[in-house]
Parts: sequence; structure tokens; C-alpha cells
Amino acid sequence: VQLQASGGGLVHVGGSLRLSCTVSGRSFSSYAMGWFRQAPGKEREFVANIRWTDSNTFSADSVKDRFTISRDDARNTGYLQMSSLKPEDTAVYYCAAGPGGLLTTGYDIWGQGTQVTVSS
Repeated sequence: VQLQASGGGLVHVGGSLRLSCTVSGRSFSSYAMGWFRQAPGKEREFVANIRWTDSNTFSADSVKDRFTISRDDARNTGYLQMSSLKPEDTAVYYCAAGPGGLLTTGYDIWGQGTQVTVSS
């Protein structure tokens, strides 16, 4: 399985972006997809995840009312819709696949990361 993340960019405070994570290689049905982010000088932190079998989702408190994680089976793609963006959302965003959970150790396949910059 390989993951390709895209959709990052520069946006003003209050703006929106949609990140995509396309899965290739083999069936994704037994995995969860997670989104993490890492700001300069900080550890990689959990943002949201979705269980591929039943689309059950979970989001970090810091993004819960602003970010939405979803998936499209037909496109084998996961999405992170981000709205009401804040400067503190600036980070490199990574998608990952694996058994799931809130820790990076719960994911063993990682995409390359996409930069999100929120300007004030």
C-alpha cells in the first residue's frame, strides 16, 4: 500500500482547504486512515482518523468543530476538509494507514506530507 497526500497550500485565517490522500497498491478495507500534523519544532500530533470498514471517525479536540475526515471508496481516497483555519493549524500534514488509534505507532504506512500554511 502506498499513500499520496495532496491539497496543501497557503490560505488566510478563516479560509478552507481540502487535503486528499490517495491509496494505491492493494485493498484498503482492513485499515484505518489517519491524519497527523507536525509544526516546526513540535512533535507529530494526531488530527483525525477514519475506520475504512464503517467510516467511524474521531477527531482531536483542537479541530473537532472545524475539520471533517471522510473517504471515497470509488476513488480509494481519504479527505480532510479543513475550515475556519487558524495560524496554529500551520504544519506539514501527513496521512497514514494502519490498525488505527491516536498514536503514530498505530500506523505503519505514511504518505509524504503536504504543507499547510495559514497566514494572519
